[in-house]
Amino acid sequence: MAIRKKSTKSPPVLSHEFVLQNHADIVSCVAMVFLLGLMFEITAKASIIFVTLQYNVTLPATEEQATESASLYYYGIKDLATVFFYMLVAIIIHAVIQEYMLDKINRRMHFSKTKHSKFNESGQLSAFYLFACVWGTFILISENYISDPTILWRAYPHNLMTFQMKFFYISQLAYWLHAFPELYFQKTKKEDIPRQLVYIGLYLFHIAGAYLLNLNHLGLVLLVLHYFVEFLFHISRLFYFSNEKYQKGFSLWAVLFVFGRLLTLILSVLTVGFGLARAENQKLDFSTGNFNVLAVRIAVLASICITQAFMMWKFINFQLRRWREHSAFQAPAVKKKPTVTKGRSSKKGTDGVLPCCLGWS
Repeated sequence: MAIRKKSTKSPPVLSHEFVLQNHADIVSCVAMVFLLGLMFEITAKASIIFVTLQYNVTLPATEEQATESASLYYYGIKDLATVFFYMLVAIIIHAVIQEYMLDKINRRMHFSKTKHSKFNESGQLSAFYLFACVWGTFILISENYISDPTILWRAYPHNLMTFQMKFFYISQLAYWLHAFPELYFQKTKKEDIPRQLVYIGLYLFHIAGAYLLNLNHLGLVLLVLHYFVEFLFHISRLFYFSNEKYQKGFSLWAVLFVFGRLLTLILSVLTVGFGLARAENQKLDFSTGNFNVLAVRIAVLASICITQAFMMWKFINFQLRRWREHSAFQAPAVKKKPTVTKGRSSKKGTDGVLPCCLGWS
């Protein structure tokens, strides 16, 4: 992500620079077209597919649920239109956070180009992780996931979702899809694009997989767990940029990261390997959304285990590089005391820690 340079000259309309500077306004106009379409009868039917959740089913009230009928949702092809609209909303929110929060902090702190790019990345992701973690936790509490963990596999397939559950998954898919055009809008460096594409692809693969295979209960728990750990890392990195002596957050993150990977594997094996494996209905049925067959269970567990192993491998390399750089800068300090000139202090210690902090996600 490059530093934005404001110039007094306006670029030509629809030029490369014009699109980059005004992409939020352009996307806002496109989103307004769908909202204005709701006001006219001719276009309302088409616009409502993009703006509101589709495939609504109203279940009659039961004896347990007094007089209230339950309104549930399932997924379908029209969800792609809804995801597209909220992808536009995510681009707009991204631009608002960047312009009214992160850019102002950047101007005050006078970061270097490297720090500027990583600060913006952590600022955007920490805001998203915090919001998604709080939202996901609210759903877990409201639907009694914490008090009854067997809900993760009981009564599978979970093809009917509450409004909050479906909207959560739609929002997750929209956010990570919006990250692709942001690579262009934010002028991401070519050497950073492969790393960005890998973790964006991993998020979309697992979120879409949980959504389409009706494993939304398990997916929600794992997302909240993962988002909390990632939020801790990015908020620690923000504190580190404001004060390079602050590194305690990284130590706490390292412990929780390993614990999060172990808990992810335990919950996945418990749900897919034991809970679903003992279910009575183990026939592939696309009409009811039942994918509880041996081949699918193996594929799900394999994808989760491979992803967790990949993350642990990156984490171990991250920590080894950090220890090597720290020891490399500590050794000269023992032999020779670093000189400090007036008005300029030596930053060998902080420079040795900085690259390792920037190398993660």
